[in-house]
Amino acid sequence: MTAKRLPENFLWGGATAANQIEGAWDADGKGPSLIDMIPWGPSRMPVMKGEADYHTLPADAYYPGRVAIDHYHHWKEDIALFAEMGFKCYRFSISWTRIFPTGEDEQPNEAGLAFYEQIIDECRKYGIEPLITICHFELPIALLEKYGGWRDRHTITAFVRFAETLFRRFKGKVKYWLTFNEINMLMRLPFGGAGVFFRQGEDPEQVKYQAAHHELVASALAVKLGHSIDPACKIGCMLAGGTYYPWSCNPEDVWSAIQQDHVNDFFSDIQVRGRYAPYALKKLERQGILPVMEPEDAAVLAEGTVDFVSFSYYSSRCIAAHPEKIGVEQTTNAAKTLKNPYLQSSEWGWQIDPLGLRIVLNNLYDRYQKPLFIVENGLGAKDTVEADGSINDDYRIDYLRAHISAMIDAVVEDGVELLGYTSWAPVDLISASTGEMSKRYSGTGISMWTRTMPETAPWSAAGKRASIGTKKSLRPAEKI
Repeated sequence: MTAKRLPENFLWGGATAANQIEGAWDADGKGPSLIDMIPWGPSRMPVMKGEADYHTLPADAYYPGRVAIDHYHHWKEDIALFAEMGFKCYRFSISWTRIFPTGEDEQPNEAGLAFYEQIIDECRKYGIEPLITICHFELPIALLEKYGGWRDRHTITAFVRFAETLFRRFKGKVKYWLTFNEINMLMRLPFGGAGVFFRQGEDPEQVKYQAAHHELVASALAVKLGHSIDPACKIGCMLAGGTYYPWSCNPEDVWSAIQQDHVNDFFSDIQVRGRYAPYALKKLERQGILPVMEPEDAAVLAEGTVDFVSFSYYSSRCIAAHPEKIGVEQTTNAAKTLKNPYLQSSEWGWQIDPLGLRIVLNNLYDRYQKPLFIVENGLGAKDTVEADGSINDDYRIDYLRAHISAMIDAVVEDGVELLGYTSWAPVDLISASTGEMSKRYSGTGISMWTRTMPETAPWSAAGKRASIGTKKSLRPAEKI
């Protein structure tokens, strides 16, 4: 039997986010950012959902993103370890407030630009392709306090200036860009995703869709500008991926699943096709929440379509039209789901569904006929460090093996055009949803790579992954 092979230029690697690894939240001119105001503990999710005001948090609240794993002072050794793991690609993000501390500064902060230029150059030294997310749940607090964040069009101007600064500074060094991380998370975690919280008497749905429109316009402007500055670069959108399964073949359940998928499709439909889909316009008109749009917005969206579609994938979801009638447990993190009886779940209730990844890949490619990129996939779990420093995480190995196998089937058997795969995450980091360090995504992943990868996968430095996990867990964030 012929082995299933991915293209030789397939981009294998790992993914992180500035606000989950860097720490050093006030170093070298950096201003306060959105994540710096999101606490650990029971207040975290209410703040991220825009239901609680971060101004009212107790004085002793702990903000894990301010410390993280101190990648800011350990980037060089971390990238060296990525190189030993055989990375062909490293996805990371740039902290907006390292470049523009208030979002509206007259000049960019050179210390911030120099920091990321060092990271880019170090990656290129090892033959690692940088994949940069411009905005990964980032927003200068100054813009939030002054304008209300993405609910106001002023933020568009600030973002485009930020993006332009990056495009010009790193022209010729960075080929792949993403405008917004998981842009659709705005609908589920409006503050965590876009700095949106709700005032008394407001319609939350109207506020969210207005903010979404501003982000979509900003993304389109950035794409057009990036192409004009560097025609060789490729700029993509990025979604929180996953699909909804209907609980049964009852047409009402099927329709509920389609409607939920539309919430995700709303963003990518616009970013790929350059216009609002008919179902979206009808929904917004019917509910009386059509966003305020400027006359030029339609042309902007049409002219700023993305080159590829990237997404995260951790689990699938299940939905029924009348869940109260079927007596099935519902689990929730950022999104509610009925517990699928055919699937196992992680410790945090995320349902493990490798075939679901193949389904998502096929759905997205059939829908858009654009190259795809899996930029997050992994299993958060509590690991036990043995006396010798090793971590026996066969559960994570099994998870990744199964998902990568499904991915390869989608490419080789289904014809999906896939640029690459970056796992979440190659190092320990702060969990975006819970603020925990104990919800680990790294573990001893290098052992998985060497034991389970197809011939096209490059990892070969057995045992080095354990040293990453152990080393990172000894940094300040261990207290979380």
